[in-house]
Amino acid sequence: MDPSVVGSAEFDQLWTSRLPGNYKGTAEQIFHQPLIYTLDDGIQYVFIATSQNNVYKINAKTGTIVASRNLHIPFLTQEVVPCLDINPNIGVTGTGVIDPSTDTWYLAAKTYEDQTDQVKGLDNGRYFFHAIDVNTLAEKPNFPKPIEGTVAKNNPRRVFQSGKHLQRPALLLSGQYVYAGFASHCVQYNFTGWVMGWDKTSGSIVERFSTQGGPEAVTVPGGGIWMSGGGLATDNKGSMYYSTGNGYASQLHGNPVPGRQPPTALEQAVVNMKINDDGSLTTVDFFMPWEKEQLDGADKDLGTTPFELLPPETFNCPMAKRMGVVTGKSGKTYILNLDNLGGYQMGANKLDAIPQAPIQNENSVYAGAGVYPLEGGYIYINVIQHQTHVFKFSCDASGYPAFTKVADSPEKAAYVLGVGHGATTSLNGQSGTGLYWMTDVDGYNLRIYNAVPQSGVLKLIKTANIPGVTKFSRPVFGDGRAYVGTVQGLLYAFGSPVNLPLTCTSPNDFGKISIDSSSAVKTIQCQANTYTQVKSIALNNTANFQISGLPTLPFDLPAGQNISFTAVFKPTAPGPLSVDVAVTTSSGDNKFSPRTPISLKGIGTSASPLLAVNPNTVTFNGVIVDQNDSGATESIIFSNVGDGALTVQGLDYSIVSEKGPYITPNTTSAGVQVGPFTFTQIPSTIAGNTDSIVKINFNPVKTGNFAAYVRVRSNGGSKIFDVFGTASSAPSALLEFEAADGSGRWIPYTQNSPPFTFGNVFEAQTKSLKMRLTNNGSSSAGSLTVTVSKPPFGSSGIVGAQNGRDLGEGTNLAAGESETAVLFCSVPKSQVNVDSYNGSATWVMNLGDLNFGKQNIQFTCNAISEQVGPLAANGSAVYRYGGCYKENDPDRQLKVQLFGNDPTMTNDKCISACAAAGYAIAASEYVDECWCGNRLPKTLADEIDCNYVCAGNSSQTCGGNGYFHDHSHMSLFSNGKAQPPLPNVPPSVQQSYGEYSYSGCYTEGVGGRALANKQTASDEMTVASCGAFCSDYQYFGIEYRSECFCGDLIGNNAAKVAETDCRLTCSGNSTQYCGGANRLTVYGKSGSSSSSSSTRSSIATGTSSSTATTSSTGKPGGPSAVPTVAGFASQGCYTEGTNVRALGDAVTANGAMTVEKCAAFCSSYTYFGVEYSSECYCGNTIGTGAIPATDNGCTMVCGGNPSQLCGGGNRLNLYKQSQSTVTSSTVTSTTGTSRTGTSTSVTSTSTSTGPAIVQTASPFAYQACYSEGAGGRALAAKNTASGAMTIQICAAFCKDYLYMGVEYSTECYCGNTIGVGSAPVTDGRCSMTCGGAPSTICGGPNGLSFYKNTGSASASASGSSTRSSTSTSTSASATASGPITVQSIPGYGYLGCYNEAPFGRALVDLANPIASDKVSVDACGAACSAYTYFGVEYSGECYCGNTIQSGSNPVAGTDPATTQCNMVCNANKNQYCGGPSRLNMYKKGLAGPSSSSTPSTTASSSSSTTSTSLARTASTATTSSTGSSSTKIPTSTSRTATSTTSSQTSGPTIVQSNVNFTYTGCYTEVSGRTLKTLALASDTMTVGICLDLCSKYQYAGVEYGRECWCDNTIASTSTVALESQCNMKCPGALTQICGGSSRLTLYTRKPASGARIAQFQADTPSSTSGSSTSATSTRASSTSQSSTTSSSRLGTTSTSSSSSSSSSSSSRTSTTSTSSSSSRTSTTSTSSSSSRTSTTSTSSSSRTSTTSSTTSTLYPTPSLTVSAHTYLGCANATNPLALNAVAKTSTSMDLETCHTLCTSYNYGLAGLQNGDTCYCGNGLQSFSALQDERNTLPKDSKCNFPCAGNATEICGAKEYLSVWNATESVKIPPTMVKQVGYYPLKGCFNGTTSTKALLNATSTSLPTTNSAEDCVGYCATRGYAVAGMSEGNACQCGASLPTNAEELTLGECNVVCAGNKREFCGGKEGKTLVYVKDTGSVDTEGKPKSLGQSNEATVKPAI
Repeated sequence: MDPSVVGSAEFDQLWTSRLPGNYKGTAEQIFHQPLIYTLDDGIQYVFIATSQNNVYKINAKTGTIVASRNLHIPFLTQEVVPCLDINPNIGVTGTGVIDPSTDTWYLAAKTYEDQTDQVKGLDNGRYFFHAIDVNTLAEKPNFPKPIEGTVAKNNPRRVFQSGKHLQRPALLLSGQYVYAGFASHCVQYNFTGWVMGWDKTSGSIVERFSTQGGPEAVTVPGGGIWMSGGGLATDNKGSMYYSTGNGYASQLHGNPVPGRQPPTALEQAVVNMKINDDGSLTTVDFFMPWEKEQLDGADKDLGTTPFELLPPETFNCPMAKRMGVVTGKSGKTYILNLDNLGGYQMGANKLDAIPQAPIQNENSVYAGAGVYPLEGGYIYINVIQHQTHVFKFSCDASGYPAFTKVADSPEKAAYVLGVGHGATTSLNGQSGTGLYWMTDVDGYNLRIYNAVPQSGVLKLIKTANIPGVTKFSRPVFGDGRAYVGTVQGLLYAFGSPVNLPLTCTSPNDFGKISIDSSSAVKTIQCQANTYTQVKSIALNNTANFQISGLPTLPFDLPAGQNISFTAVFKPTAPGPLSVDVAVTTSSGDNKFSPRTPISLKGIGTSASPLLAVNPNTVTFNGVIVDQNDSGATESIIFSNVGDGALTVQGLDYSIVSEKGPYITPNTTSAGVQVGPFTFTQIPSTIAGNTDSIVKINFNPVKTGNFAAYVRVRSNGGSKIFDVFGTASSAPSALLEFEAADGSGRWIPYTQNSPPFTFGNVFEAQTKSLKMRLTNNGSSSAGSLTVTVSKPPFGSSGIVGAQNGRDLGEGTNLAAGESETAVLFCSVPKSQVNVDSYNGSATWVMNLGDLNFGKQNIQFTCNAISEQVGPLAANGSAVYRYGGCYKENDPDRQLKVQLFGNDPTMTNDKCISACAAAGYAIAASEYVDECWCGNRLPKTLADEIDCNYVCAGNSSQTCGGNGYFHDHSHMSLFSNGKAQPPLPNVPPSVQQSYGEYSYSGCYTEGVGGRALANKQTASDEMTVASCGAFCSDYQYFGIEYRSECFCGDLIGNNAAKVAETDCRLTCSGNSTQYCGGANRLTVYGKSGSSSSSSSTRSSIATGTSSSTATTSSTGKPGGPSAVPTVAGFASQGCYTEGTNVRALGDAVTANGAMTVEKCAAFCSSYTYFGVEYSSECYCGNTIGTGAIPATDNGCTMVCGGNPSQLCGGGNRLNLYKQSQSTVTSSTVTSTTGTSRTGTSTSVTSTSTSTGPAIVQTASPFAYQACYSEGAGGRALAAKNTASGAMTIQICAAFCKDYLYMGVEYSTECYCGNTIGVGSAPVTDGRCSMTCGGAPSTICGGPNGLSFYKNTGSASASASGSSTRSSTSTSTSASATASGPITVQSIPGYGYLGCYNEAPFGRALVDLANPIASDKVSVDACGAACSAYTYFGVEYSGECYCGNTIQSGSNPVAGTDPATTQCNMVCNANKNQYCGGPSRLNMYKKGLAGPSSSSTPSTTASSSSSTTSTSLARTASTATTSSTGSSSTKIPTSTSRTATSTTSSQTSGPTIVQSNVNFTYTGCYTEVSGRTLKTLALASDTMTVGICLDLCSKYQYAGVEYGRECWCDNTIASTSTVALESQCNMKCPGALTQICGGSSRLTLYTRKPASGARIAQFQADTPSSTSGSSTSATSTRASSTSQSSTTSSSRLGTTSTSSSSSSSSSSSSRTSTTSTSSSSSRTSTTSTSSSSSRTSTTSTSSSSRTSTTSSTTSTLYPTPSLTVSAHTYLGCANATNPLALNAVAKTSTSMDLETCHTLCTSYNYGLAGLQNGDTCYCGNGLQSFSALQDERNTLPKDSKCNFPCAGNATEICGAKEYLSVWNATESVKIPPTMVKQVGYYPLKGCFNGTTSTKALLNATSTSLPTTNSAEDCVGYCATRGYAVAGMSEGNACQCGASLPTNAEELTLGECNVVCAGNKREFCGGKEGKTLVYVKDTGSVDTEGKPKSLGQSNEATVKPAI
């Protein structure tokens, strides 16, 4: 493209070609870019395919459609709604490719299986791969090929589903194979990225690669290849490159991985794949941005642009010889090294390891970069909504690429997506001729710039408007023309005009004319096509043609007039001859060319012979002397171009020049000899017009340069040609490899040398070394050629070549030249202490050095891991890595924890610690925990299940939570001495050990041990270990799991008891029984007898005497109990515990035991006890069942002091430290005895009879049993472990945290947040007793006894006891200091806890505008002040947006523990900031209760009445009562105040105002829009929604019921209309008016004022009729408390006041106080305030009545039958609405009002919520269901808000609806629920045939609760896509609904649901009502599209 032409007026639109396709009345769209191709006929054509699956062949010059063909019917966009990117048809969307060797056009087309245009649907979509002959557009043999159902070769669980996938990237042709990439439709469904490959001839599939390679579930989507239509790329050296989009497998998860170790899930990546000889692909390298997971969460695809390979001739640097560029939605431009893409987080600080730091642009980029390889090199980045940026290429001082921004375009890209890929052109590669081209969907659609910017600006030289230009397109070029496609069915061509002003005689053929003769004269005539001035007529060359008879010039020629001149042919040479006559003109119209060519041609002939020689130069290069005996031979042609015979007269030559002197050569038998050249086959004659071949041989005997200038003499003239030759000595190859030691040495290769080595390379590291080839011949040596080269590129293993290009076949090296290739050894990440292993690879090479020969060059690498901990003599670790083992299987596998919560945790630290402690096993777990043991765990898992990096070293792995984040795992190391794992068998009695046999289960002795000679204890006790310990004795026995006793006889009256008494498993082997409580599992040697009298003369130290001295009393002078010793005081004689030791923390035994010795041993414990004369026990708590003995059993004297008593048989003398206080189960009750508040405290002590849950441990209160987290610890901030663990110890350890939990008896965990997946459980797992207090519960396996910090040291309970009318005020206060859910901040109000969107963020406009450690609700709100919504998540994440994305919905409930919005803010521990995938969501302009940022709450319960203001702005009430401190309480149950309340009106009314707008009138639309901005059109429109959407505008209007319009001005043509013309109901609030036909209900923004008025619901009509109650406006919202008790019979009210104060709020609100006495007469108590307060007490005199204390009206009981006005129950509220037909909010709402509203609209269900809102419908929707409150007292129902209009009635609650049957005389039938969540109704099917067989994945019977919501919920939570109901109470689930399922009429599914009589749940005889999951059935607001549609079914319910 010539810039002088493109920039001139001549360059313009040449033509447009309209495509005739018109499928179902729509124009064709061109997403397949035009392909320009010249066929054998010499004509250039444009080939395009369209969205309607039509293909076209168009004349490139004229735009004429030459041929066309339809491939299939198109696929419809409606199948993939809401994805409307390509709309309405989807056919061919990826650009095809033409193979010039076969004239074949390859492409992929999307259609349906059924081509009759009848059967549609997502699952019926099909893709076909086509091969089309470009000459005829016919299909080539073996094509087309279907793709549907193709199974991925690298992941057999992934199957290609055509309906869900989109082929968008341009295809790639590489040799024999064609490749295509696939992605999804708008990231919907369980798609994956695909690369498909086909053999171009046979059509067989050679590759089927999925970017989601497993083992993630097939439901995990991601890794799409779409690149905005850009193409797969190749370097033509065997590599393919592409980029991918976001995905959700996230395998690497923060673990750095080298590029040469690619993961199986290639998401957010640039990928390099080797194209193998058979067409298959091998992944060899990858790059993934360090923030990959963050990009996923924000839907910021890397693969929005193609990865483009930059021409290496220009773009190369020493440190990056080849490079590519890619830019994604994040706006970052990445420059990558093609030979080392960079991997994941391999750079410093775990950032990107790439040649140049990423270039950050202002916004997302979808367009591929423009690349200009001339004048130093430039790239161009088109940024959405911003300018195009120009970067100039250079290399920095370190040898790395440096792209520097040097210019911007003057214009900005479109605000919407669509700016096209950049393209550059030049004129024949000449510098200074570069142009940069781009298309855009807005502004000038085609823009052309000079490629090289000037003064920082791209100069725009040409523009064009192209309506409907296709987004992400680019111009395509051919023969000086540019082509651009559109979505309006038009193809545009631009170029220099081809319209000629003259039509002339041309071409003019003169035929054959003899040389030096003249032809006949030809007259050439030209006729003017337009008025033309002829300026000149001239020949380009006058050698063979002449013209004459020219008119006088210039000559004016009117249109239609002629001029003429003559021409003659006079050839001077033989052969075809031609020339152009150039006629230059001027027409004054730039549509016409200024030049008209006229062609003259003829053939010159000669009657005489005429010699010609071709070529005129013959060259011999690099002939090696003596290498070939025959030398080298070339050919030359002697031709006779004349008619007569030619005689060759001879040759002579010159060695000087063509001018001579010439020498006659010698002629030998070999031929004519000219120096080293020999000529043979010289003809003597050559016939006319024929050729003769002459051979020239060059066979030098020495090196040097040779030349001969040869003259051929003949009768047809003489010709001279030149012969040159270069003779060289043989090249000599020197092949070397870089030394691995970094010394810079080069190691030469010889055939006998050892393999080249990389040396040692550590795990997770990549080492690169160079191989160098040098032509080491002499200075006269010839080139060294690489003749064979098969590098190990793409080979398996850890050693490979960087690419297949360097030192490739055909490489030539001159003497002294070298070239290198890079090889690498990339060792995958592994654990420390694994064995080293070798990797190897082979490079097959042969060279032009005959002495080199074909070589298999070997490379080796020793892969090693770090060796840590104790080392052996050879340097290897003693503790070898044993693998990743499963934890909690089912109990904890290793029992000993040395440390946890250690930020410096590494495997070496843990191994060293366990080794020092003498354990055979060390294991790291949960990032920072170290565990030890001696027995291997049960289950060895996969390595990928250990996926946590160590806290102290991110290159090491410390356990994990499983690949699917579902179970805890440990990284285990062993010294080889570990015991094998226990078998998975139930525990049993081991029958023998060695010479011992099982004797039975025995009691302990009476007055002494049953086995009294020797004892020991161990946490790893087994039968074998006890037997070995007692090998010298006749008997051994095991007791209490871990205690071992030896003896020669079973003494002291020990007796055999039932086997079931010995059922405690051994502490060291859970498959064996080891006694029980005071029960021994006894073994005896063969022949042993329990009556044996043998004794030992000596007893080992540490054992008790076999005979114990007893004393019945402690008389003076005899043995007695020591009263005090060393700070301990005697507590008396105690029994042992029940199934536990009374004191179990520590034990010792000594035959010389004394009370003093035991006291010293137990000095650090609260208690100690002495037993059996010689045993000493310690503890901090007394075990369950240990109580004071009443049998005087402590009668045994101490072995070391006979004057002291040391317990007895199963009895302890118990002592307690006097300075210590033992916490017992104490309850303090305060009983009120008078009306003055005097109380009496009574303390009672109760004794637990079994292990119990400790309810409080200062400052914590028990919550529940919680499971461990799914992705880590439930509480991860801090932990400790101790064998003496108690709840109190853990509480003290965690006192500074919000939560604490105890687990596995001995472990304590703390935290301020609850980990993902941790939740309350009721499966009994929390059943293990505390290690330090066996009478209490301390969690269990994978279960925590969970406590919350309440901020108080004690809790008190109050009760009352009074008579008659005496009023008793009782209070119980518990001060709580902890986080709250902030209800509002300035400008924003709280919406609720929202879940994240399913496949992206809920808020996507701005992510994390502030640092994580700065995040609080206030800070995030300030950072998001420009947006409508903001949300806080994960404690430290802040997101902003103007819309909430589809799928993000409120989570049911308000308790943070339930919603999981329970993580405290990083910057404010008193606020909640969301949770895992949960956001606390806030909306601008939504008023809510204000909250302090640092609240402290006092909860005071009393029988007083709390009056609550009706304002939505927050009020803060301060209350106090006797015994409690004064603390502010935020009031959150207040409501919107309105100045007027009313009864129901008869029809819809006009909403008068809201906080921002005031009603202006009903306005017309005449010519054009009154308001020009359409904010929303919705079937759920209300006035409130519209006014909210238009909050930033001056005017808002609703029209046609569903349209909302905004603007800052009103069109001048609009006038005020009659009010009656605005008469359409709002579909989302049928009580409101939403304009009319061409009429707007118009609202004007209120003027700004100093104080913000509290917002009230715009959905409440303000103009009403009927009675009303006026409330006085106040400046303060106050809450007062009074104690009110109704006196029986009298109906009077007695009030005891408590001190009360109120704080003022900033808004004017209305305060109404109503006491809840038993009478409808209200008594009002108002507290005084310093602010002006006017309080009104209101009661309805018509309803005043006296009632008993139990009021059935206030708390109705659900009815089991359905009749008129029957209360059905309390249902959970949902979003979308549970009852969605009609809604009304009123401050006078009561049951009658709601019933009347719903029956007036003929709806069968009435639901009341929040006290003031009524909803109507015919069935509960969206998972709403009646709560199971059958065992709940009415007063405890979740529906507990009194109605705003009648406080004696209940109107739901904030999150619940009171649901009533609203019918009276009209019986409304049940409904077919149209949709539940993502599951729309599919139909009624015959369940006795196909459906029954299908829906058998799981099923359940719900005899009392079944409903559409229950059944769909049951199936959805189990992952099934189909739910079916039959018989009213049966629910079945399945994966899909078969196509052969027999569909019935809906009327046949007519059985009502067992759990909801308002819904149908299938039919009888198995007829099944089926719901099928369809995420596309939900709109962008997350609401089902069926919302607002009638759910009524015209069927009769079955009886």
